[in-house]
Amino acid sequence: MGNLFGRKRRSRVTEQDKAVLQLKQQRDKLKQYQKRIFLQLERERTVALQLLKDGKKEKAKLLLKKKRYQVQDIEFTQIEMKVIEGLKIGNECLNKMHQAMSIEEVERIIDETQEAIEYQRQIDDMLAGSFTEEDEDAVLAELDAITQEQIDLPEVPSEPLPEKIPETSPVRVKPKPELVAAS
Repeated sequence: MGNLFGRKRRSRVTEQDKAVLQLKQQRDKLKQYQKRIFLQLERERTVALQLLKDGKKEKAKLLLKKKRYQVQDIEFTQIEMKVIEGLKIGNECLNKMHQAMSIEEVERIIDETQEAIEYQRQIDDMLAGSFTEEDEDAVLAELDAITQEQIDLPEVPSEPLPEKIPETSPVRVKPKPELVAAS
């Protein structure tokens, strides 16, 4: 019974509002994913530490490689979030410019944006290929750092150390003559 007089109400939600909502939902999902990955990374670091304690260095190295890959994945996700924010700002600017520009100019800008997105995808594909030697070195350095944490060193004494007497020629102690009372 909402329409008593037969008029349909127009929704105030525009396509732009829907697009902004989708972007915000996507941003929130990415933040949740990022938080979950960071927690998983910390767990994997402790597992790698335990594997090193158990003498399983190769498994620890493999786990750290996996961790490194996930860190790169998070970095790519952050870049994608920045791209999404940039697209949002670009969308707002396009709407403002749409009023001042012709459709041909808007189509040209959209084509340039599509080319930039394709170029970014190519870069992502190239970067996602495999580990570089630098990445391998970083994994080995982290493995060494964890190994260094495990080294047990002797405890430092809490009381002060005695002062060291310089070793020179031995000093002869002359016996003191006894004093005898004169009679």
